[in-house]
Amino acid sequence: MTSFLGKYYYTLDPKGRIIIPAPLREIIQSKYNNSKLYITNAPFDKCLHIYPLEEWSRLEEKIRSMPTMEDAVQYLLKRVVASAMECGLDKQGRILIPYEHRQDAGITGETVIVGQLNKIEIWDKAEWDAVTDPKKVDAKTFKTTLTGYGF
Repeated sequence: MTSFLGKYYYTLDPKGRIIIPAPLREIIQSKYNNSKLYITNAPFDKCLHIYPLEEWSRLEEKIRSMPTMEDAVQYLLKRVVASAMECGLDKQGRILIPYEHRQDAGITGETVIVGQLNKIEIWDKAEWDAVTDPKKVDAKTFKTTLTGYGF
């Protein structure tokens, strides 16, 4: 596996730490040479994103190329870049999720850790269940959009 994939259920410990699942840790070790990690608020969802240094640097470059006077870019800078913090895995494969990040994402106990190709997302389980409920999706619109991509 060369991309972050899969969905895993874990519980936040009392100190605010969470285990990064072994398959995702293996990608951090093998593809990203155990690089530094960056945790940040997601731009639009109530979840957190974790980027290896290489992926965070790519995102930074994209943001730097955007016109900073645009409202959308200012929002991105305030929501994502301002919340970014370096974090790392401890010997047990856990990361400490800073209190502010837990508050912003509503993460309190049960979590879902999701591989998203170039990043990892951390969701509160109830929020994940709400946003991924197929009954809440306009299937016709999604099918129309995704058909062109072979889905």
